[in-house]
Amino acid sequence: MRTDHDLQPGDIVSVRFGGVLRHYGVVTFGGRVVSNNGKHGGVVSQSILEFADGRTIRRHGRAQGDPYLTDARARSKIGHDYHLTGSNCIDFTRHTHSHRKTPWLVARATMMAVGDMLKGR
Repeated sequence: MRTDHDLQPGDIVSVRFGGVLRHYGVVTFGGRVVSNNGKHGGVVSQSILEFADGRTIRRHGRAQGDPYLTDARARSKIGHDYHLTGSNCIDFTRHTHSHRKTPWLVARATMMAVGDMLKGR
C-alpha cells in the first residue's frame, strides 16, 4: 500500500474491489479521500486507510489545476447520492477535476472496465 507521503491533494486514486473492478476517489487535504461509494450510499470522506481497507492504492494522476479547487469540488459533493449509471465514482472524480464526458471517454471507461474484468480472472 502507498504511504500517506506518496499521495498529494488532487491525486486520483483507486483500489480493487470485487476482484476485477476498481473504486476511484480523490485525495483531499488532511489525508482524506473523498469518493462516491455505492457501499456507503453516496459521496463520503474517509481516511486513506479506511479507503484502502487493506488493499493496495493505485495513483492515477494529479490535478492539472489548483488542488484547492479540486478539494473544494470534492468536499462540496459529500452527502450526495450514488447511482451506478449516472453518479458513480468515475463520474465523481471527473467532476472534481472539471472534465466533461465525451463519447470517447465513455467508450474508454467501458473498455477499461471490460479489461479489468478479463484480467482479474
